Amino acid sequence: MSELYLEIVTPSKSAFSGDIKSITVPGTKGRFQVLKNHSPIISTLDVGMIKVELPDGKPNHYSTAGGTIEVLDNKVLVLADSIELVAEIDEERALKAKQRAEQRLAEKNSELNLARAQGALARAINRLSVKEKYNN
Repeated sequence: MSELYLEIVTPSKSAFSGDIKSITVPGTKGRFQVLKNHSPIISTLDVGMIKVELPDGKPNHYSTAGGTIEVLDNKVLVLADSIELVAEIDEERALKAKQRAEQRLAEKNSELNLARAQGALARAINRLSVKEKYNN
């Protein structure tokens, strides 16, 4: 019998669906792990890394731009704003996005949406960090 059932969905795709041992997520109040028989919870996610431990013990690492997680009766639903498996991260694209965001922030243009530029920079840095640390 499976430990937990996980489904990860974004607005554009279903990223994962299947049995897992655990999931560790970047909650907006701090990282937390969900194991079998976790109490029901709904929480928001921040930009960061999601670690999914598969039934065979192997981990999958994902870069996420945030979202929500719901845990109920050993079923976990992650609704992610965006998510990429570490092997799918395009390092060159992420580096260019980081450079664009840094350039926008350095220009200090009065029409700049500061929160949007800072968010773009955080997402690009996260993608690069996850790729560097967990690239198999």
